[in-house]
Amino acid sequence: MDIQLKKGLLDVCVLSVLRKEESYGYKIISDIAPYIEISESTLYPILKRLEATGAVTTHSREYNGRLRKYYAITEKGRQKIREFIEDIKEFEKIYQFILSGGEL
Repeated sequence: MDIQLKKGLLDVCVLSVLRKEESYGYKIISDIAPYIEISESTLYPILKRLEATGAVTTHSREYNGRLRKYYAITEKGRQKIREFIEDIKEFEKIYQFILSGGEL
């Protein structure tokens, strides 16, 4: 898969996980892994970028004597998901055009 396309998909996958409830790194990876390959070295830059753009917020909470960083989606992150869904509708039309050999 094209790396730029995958990058955009991963952003929205992370936001989708957070749409259900706030979460932390390892849990986010395990929620996404059945659908698309993602590693810690990929996830944390995504989370940092989403935080920098205001799509997620963070807070720390103690868990088993250690601080764990939790991520929560913001309204800006929800808007990014809505925009992605609209974009996918356009991609679907293009995909159907390609599959049909240029004849619809």
